[in-house]
Amino acid sequence: MDEKAKLTSKTINQRSIPRNDQVINRRIEIKYRFYYFYSCTIIFLLFAGYFLTTAELLPYDPEDIDFDNMLSAPMTADHLLGTDYLGRDTLSRLIVGIEAYLLPSIFAASIAISFSIIASAISLFSNKRLTRTLHVINESLIAMPRLIFILLIITIFEPTIFYIMLVIGISNIPSVSQLLLARIDQLKERNFIESAISSGISFKNLVLKHVLWANCRTILFSQSALIIGEAILLEASLSYLGFGVQEPDPSWGNMVQSGSNYLLQGDIWPSTIPALAIMAVISAFYLLSYTITQTIGKN
Repeated sequence: MDEKAKLTSKTINQRSIPRNDQVINRRIEIKYRFYYFYSCTIIFLLFAGYFLTTAELLPYDPEDIDFDNMLSAPMTADHLLGTDYLGRDTLSRLIVGIEAYLLPSIFAASIAISFSIIASAISLFSNKRLTRTLHVINESLIAMPRLIFILLIITIFEPTIFYIMLVIGISNIPSVSQLLLARIDQLKERNFIESAISSGISFKNLVLKHVLWANCRTILFSQSALIIGEAILLEASLSYLGFGVQEPDPSWGNMVQSGSNYLLQGDIWPSTIPALAIMAVISAFYLLSYTITQTIGKN
């Protein structure tokens, strides 16, 4: 009886303990939920900051100079995030700096996604030779150094945010269209396109509903988040190098550049705070792209 009781209690304990794969799946689910929460929180703060800028509800005028409070640390002199080398409020300049890249980065992603959709729609009804030509063009453009190409364009034209985001959007067309074309090639191999056409589906429903939404929405969503993050990074890099938004207009990139001159003096906050903001925003969009790929893509 004692041995039977021990075996029975052991069996019950084994059944009560979750399987290892269930524990792992639960941890992965919690990780993805945290990524979603973090990304959505950062994106909400970005749009809230953009609203505060357009509504002119800022703590201070971002261009007000206060020589009595130059390079003040955070939480001092009535400035939550301190001031820069001219005594301008860092928080107000951070909020206004959102305007420099938020809508332009969405514009860049819209350009890349729109032209990639057009290329994929063409490949739906094209022969193998035209599809192969599109792949060769995309691979050639992907091999081009993107940053050098952007620097070349903005040295020829004016270094405005419109030209920067226009070039970023155009330069991302090959990478997005390459993914869409690869997915459409898989659908063609499964005779998905021929079956849909033979069933009498219209061209609009075939492209928008059955191809893009049903089979390519993971690519579109994840690449949109990835392009927005990359556009923010490139805008900050170009502004840091002096090719983007120019002083006195605030941009997170030129805030890092202007504050870096005082790092050796021990005044780390004027450059560290915008650098941390850049890191937080870019990581939010990259994690959002990764999470979309791992969740929606697998489902």
